[in-house]
Amino acid sequence: MTKIAVLHTSFVFVKTDPLFDELMQELVPDAEVVHFVDSDVLATVIRDDGISDESTERMVHLAEAAEAAGADLIFSACSSLGPALDVAAQRVSVPVVKVDDAMAHEAAARASRIGVLATVPTTLGPTSDLIAKHAAELGREVTTTPRLAEGAFDILVAGDRARHDELVVTAARALADEVELLVLAQASMSRLAERIEQETGMPVLVSPRLGVGQLAERAHELGS
Repeated sequence: MTKIAVLHTSFVFVKTDPLFDELMQELVPDAEVVHFVDSDVLATVIRDDGISDESTERMVHLAEAAEAAGADLIFSACSSLGPALDVAAQRVSVPVVKVDDAMAHEAAARASRIGVLATVPTTLGPTSDLIAKHAAELGREVTTTPRLAEGAFDILVAGDRARHDELVVTAARALADEVELLVLAQASMSRLAERIEQETGMPVLVSPRLGVGQLAERAHELGS
């Protein structure tokens, strides 16, 4: 049985939203899934307005803890800390899959003008950079337009899901006028994809299913 460690930087997908557990059960049903949480590191990154060396080390320690627990694969559920996970991947022997990697690849392959929408400001840069990285690997020229649904994440954490949703959808409508594809940069926004597609007429990409699908492929490779 493949043991998958999921790294979290908030309790959203541990306490309140079963999204990743449901996707794991669907796409990697035979895996043992364990969760590792540093619920303060994302807040620290937001306060610091970027990923400090200290925050990077915290994610490295989380990955090392997962490795020490016998994980065969590590899955990072946080887009804001993507660059820190790149460092962690160099420090552990366990393969690391980032939740937004497959989404960024598909976005770069499908469109030239890509809108990146987030509810946490520190997610915009890493997601845009990841799309640019995949575009370069594909030999494509793309432009990304970042947009923040300001305050939405704090409202979600406080429990007002409806208000969070309205802020995200409003920001998506405005951004859709400038681009040809929308990327919802955080997994916490993904359940709004269908609504945003309907209201904007714009294709929308989200990370959870694509990311867990990539994880399932890696698990299959290990099993083979």
